[in-house]
Order: sequence, then C-alpha cells, then structure tokens
Amino acid sequence: MFNWKYPLLLLSGIGISNIGGWVYLIALNLIILNETGSPFAVAILYILIPLATICSNFWSGSMIDRVNTRKLMIILDLFRGVCIALIPLIPSLPLVYVVAFIINMGTSIFEPASMVYMTKLIPKKDRQRFNALRSFINSCGAMIGPVIAGGLFWLGTPPTAIYVNALAMFCSAVIIFFLPNVTTYKAKNQDFNFNIIRMDIKVVLDYSKKHLLVAKIYLFFCGTTIFMAAIDSLEASFAKGVLLISDTSYGFLLSLFGVGIIAGSIMNTICASRFKINYLIAFGTIFTALGYVVFYSSQGFVTAVFGVVIIGFSVTFANTGYLTFYQNHVPVTIMGRFGSVFNIIEAIFIIGLTILVGFFADIIAIRSIGLVSSICFFVLGIMVMVSVSKSNRNNFFNM
Repeated sequence: MFNWKYPLLLLSGIGISNIGGWVYLIALNLIILNETGSPFAVAILYILIPLATICSNFWSGSMIDRVNTRKLMIILDLFRGVCIALIPLIPSLPLVYVVAFIINMGTSIFEPASMVYMTKLIPKKDRQRFNALRSFINSCGAMIGPVIAGGLFWLGTPPTAIYVNALAMFCSAVIIFFLPNVTTYKAKNQDFNFNIIRMDIKVVLDYSKKHLLVAKIYLFFCGTTIFMAAIDSLEASFAKGVLLISDTSYGFLLSLFGVGIIAGSIMNTICASRFKINYLIAFGTIFTALGYVVFYSSQGFVTAVFGVVIIGFSVTFANTGYLTFYQNHVPVTIMGRFGSVFNIIEAIFIIGLTILVGFFADIIAIRSIGLVSSICFFVLGIMVMVSVSKSNRNNFFNM
C-alpha cells in the first residue's frame, strides 16, 4: 500500500506557497493599479510572467533533467522569498517590474522542476487522486489567500501582504527540505553549453513527432493557459473599474472562486477512479471558458460570483485531466525539457494575446474585450471537446 506521508507533506508545502502567492498577486495588482490607475499597467505584470518563461525555459529544462530537483526547489523558494521581501522597499515602479520579472523567472524554473519531482515521487496509479488533492490544496489557497489579503488591507497596507508571501516561501523551503531525494539521474562530466541545449530541444521535437497525440493534447493545455492568463489580466480592472467593487469585496470575490475550486476538487478526489481523463479535459475546458463568458457578461457582484464559481469548479477538472495525462505519457527523463520547450511557445502567445487584450481594453472597453476573449476561449473549448471525443481512445487516455 502506498505511503501518503511524503505526498501529504509536499501538498502542505504547496498549500502554504499557494496561499502566499495569492496574497502576493492581489497585493501587487492593487499596488500597481492604485499607483497608475491603468489596466494596461496591471497587464504588464501578466506579460512579465511569460517573458520570464521565455528567458529561462530555453535552458532551464536541460538543467532540471540533470540536477537534484529537491535541492533546486529549496534554492528557488529561498531566492524568491528574498526577492519578494525587497519589493516594498523599492521606490521606483520600473524597478518593481524588474524584481517581479526575476521572481517570475524563479517560478518558471520551479514549476517544471516540481512537476518532475512529483512525477517521480507519486506512483502512476495514484497520480490522478494526487492531482485532485493538489487542486483542492490550491483551492484552499485561492480561498484563504484573498481573505488574508483583504484582512491585511484592512489592518495595514498591501506591502504587509507582500511580506506574508515572502514568509510563505521560506516556510515552503523548510517543508521541501524534509522531503526525500528522488533523483536517480547522474549527469556525466560535461560542460553545460548551447550545443547541449540545442540537442535537448531536438530530443523534445523528435519525441513530439513520434507521439503526435501527446503533443496535441499538451498544446490544448497550453491554449487553455494562454486564454486564462490573458483574460485574467483584466480581472482586477473589470471588478474594480466596471463593477465598482472595493478591494475587500474583490478579495471576497476571489475567495468564492476558491469555493468553486474546493467543490470541484472534492468531487475529483472522491470520484477519481470514475472520471476518465479525456472527459476531465473536455468538459473542464469548455465549462471553464463558459465561466469567463458569464463573468464578463455580469452586471453586478452577484452575477460575477456565479461566473467565478463556474470557473473555479470547472478548472479543477481540466487541470487534473491535463496534468495526469502529461505525467502518464511524457517520460520523466525528458519531462523538464518537454515542459520547458512547450512553455516557451505558450509564453510567446501569452505575451501577444495579453498585450492585445490590455491595449484594446484601454482604448475600447474592458467588458467588451473581456467578453470577446472569453467567447474565443469557449470556441477553443469546443475544439478540445470535439478532438478528444473524436479520438475515441479511452484506453490511451487512461494508460
């Protein structure tokens, strides 16, 4: 019988880090929005995320597949914690963007590293349930984080919330320290240079050509992430500028988003063995997109709540399906490189779409652009549903 001691310890570290991440995200959004009053200035924060991915992932995948992922995760948590703690001390907005960019680079490396670590730690038969539990933990962060942020805004200021996230990063590093080593790969004595990176990229491309369905499904995952990132860049501006809700109410709105994720995660966890991965991917994607359509169609707080709950509930199914599929079908020996290469493609499109969305939201209307983007996302959801249904390869999806 599988021992859940270490997976649960890992989940606790993820939960603490996730709570801090939400506090940090809300605080930094509000700091920028209060200082500039521009939705495009806030959108720049979201542009920095994929830009950091481009700058780090073309080489980090090669490193991740050749180092001790546990030690790398600890170093990255400590590094990000220090950088986050510096943000309230920075007097210049451009410098805030620079530090945020550096933090995002650390996150861009941490995520594929943690995916490799999780895949090695969790047996294949338990991955779907673990991913559902991971969504549940993340949902608790999505609910508790904004509540903490709202309380900190009421008691203090957004910089106080920033320090909370720095502390969360340090706590996460301590928890990871007590996890076991799972790295079995031992690198040969060779220089880490451009030729190695070029050969690693070729390895990923060759694998993708031989396994087209795996690459196709992962590209759908990238498409889902692209639309969510671009549309989310308007969320704070829409909630505060169009719906005219307060900072505290905005935090409460995000908490209700967490409630939706919790409900979806609980259902995923309880019924993990009953849900086929292709159904999770298809219905999760299309209903997440539908939630965005409802949110940007809303005329008030109540309707907006309905939209974010749909998003939260549905995205857990999509994420569980995509992540389990990814872990089951991409060899762990190339997982760092595979994820990094595709994430670069994803990041380029996120930058382009986020710039377009932010630009047109500034010159036209936030609601109109958010709604058009959400409808396009919904069309992608239909494409995903048709594709996985037409493939009719249930055994493949459950391998």
